[in-house]
Amino acid sequence: VPVPVTLLSDCPAGEHLRLCPQDYTCCSSDMEEGLARQSETEFLAAVDETSHFLLTTFTQRHRKFDEFFRELIDVAEKSMNQMFTKTYGRLYAQNAAVFQDLFTELRRYYMGGSVSLGEVLSEFWARLVERVFSLVNPQYQFSEEYLECVSKHAEQLQPFGDLPRKLRIQVSRAFIAARALVQGLATGRDIVSKAAKPTPGGECVRALMRMLYCPLCRGMPTLRPCHSFCHNVMKGCLANQADLDTEWNNFIEALTQVAEKLEGPFNMELATDSIAVKISEAIMYMQENSVQTSTKVFQGCGSPRPAPARSRRSPREDGKRRFRTYTPEEKPTTAAGTNLDRLVTDLKERLRPMRKFWVTLPHTLCNDDKMAADVTNEDKCWNGQTRGRYLPDVTGDGLVNQINNPEVEVDIARPDVRTRQQIMQLRVATTRLRQAQSGHDADFQDSSEDSSGSGAGERYSEDWPGYGSHTPPYGGKPVRKEPGQSKPPRPRNKWTRPNQNHNQGHSRSGSSGSVATPRPHVLALLAALLVTLLLGSPLWR
Repeated sequence: VPVPVTLLSDCPAGEHLRLCPQDYTCCSSDMEEGLARQSETEFLAAVDETSHFLLTTFTQRHRKFDEFFRELIDVAEKSMNQMFTKTYGRLYAQNAAVFQDLFTELRRYYMGGSVSLGEVLSEFWARLVERVFSLVNPQYQFSEEYLECVSKHAEQLQPFGDLPRKLRIQVSRAFIAARALVQGLATGRDIVSKAAKPTPGGECVRALMRMLYCPLCRGMPTLRPCHSFCHNVMKGCLANQADLDTEWNNFIEALTQVAEKLEGPFNMELATDSIAVKISEAIMYMQENSVQTSTKVFQGCGSPRPAPARSRRSPREDGKRRFRTYTPEEKPTTAAGTNLDRLVTDLKERLRPMRKFWVTLPHTLCNDDKMAADVTNEDKCWNGQTRGRYLPDVTGDGLVNQINNPEVEVDIARPDVRTRQQIMQLRVATTRLRQAQSGHDADFQDSSEDSSGSGAGERYSEDWPGYGSHTPPYGGKPVRKEPGQSKPPRPRNKWTRPNQNHNQGHSRSGSSGSVATPRPHVLALLAALLVTLLLGSPLWR
């Protein structure tokens, strides 16, 4: 607002002013009103400019990490598909859906879907054991019921050794941390975009006007507000933002710690890189121990029928299809033109100065020489009335402390609803991040005594890639968000062989339940086992 500067002796008395001291003034009522609006605009612009680096950091780092993690998953799937296709040819192509479904579910989990990683991996290994068991026993034909008996007892058999457990731990905690970090960065972006746009009340606007433009109306346009005067005005106008301080600092600390986990024991690059390798090693383990595994299966599920001679594979043909491990040169490389170490280092450097941002925002604003005089110039600054020292004490931080603010009248009994909502958002995000640091998924907590039921609900030690005490290789019972909310039965598309007869009369399983038995059926299972014992059926070895 252009304001002509004239001699005070030529200006009228200021009885008409409502905001500035009612002394001789160069401002009319309309000018005062226009300058009040201008002071509000400049205040909001200063807050927006000061917080811009926060918004930029969260927005850009969210995009970079999200792009990187998505590409890691894509590269891992593509690499596995290429390696397995090259090695196993048509055999892999016929059953690629088993592996594709695994990556589809991993991708859906990362993108925020309601997916239990423990259940996803349990389902994958259960489907895979059926296919591989058929492959290592080409001289037999198996019905769907027989193969379901095999997968049902896979936990006792451990046909893949300890590799499923190792993969579950490594993949679970890496994916949990990656998703938590990306979601946390999105939360930070949303919080900053809202908190950096305060809605100044009438008392705040009046104080801003007295601080910024009343010197002009008094004929002293170059006189800057006293530093302490600026502090009290800003603390009153930004009282609610200062209340974010505790939860904000906790949030920034949790983000930093999860980023460090991803850089170290929860490394997402190594986790995605190891999926194909561990699956290949697991299948080789089952092949190498196929005699012992098959013997136990035949004892527990009954003797299968021999396959017709024309459908049997020769030992030479079977040998060509053996799985193998891969050299490091064949493994997936890094993604999105960068690597995880570089991303994490950059993020930590940018998060460090964000601590205590909101509580120190008044101080940051008042340190700008456009907003206030230097702290050493206390005798030649605008104190709200005239040129001179500002005498009142600087008030404390936060809403409650504004009860003694001499410049801005703040109703401390009416906290800002939006700020309370942001505080709750920060608490929820911090809780998720802290649980991710221990390998927990906040959405899939196992409420049973056996905390090893899910890769998501398990506490992990600091070793990498997780060779702690023994836990069942398939994660035990899958954890679901709601009791009784189970997935539909998976399709029983076996790893087929030419002319395989699906009618099988030698199965002794009699069970068609899914791999993961719902908890309400435990008693029924025990009863069925008891009946089996009484009838003298073959025992599971």
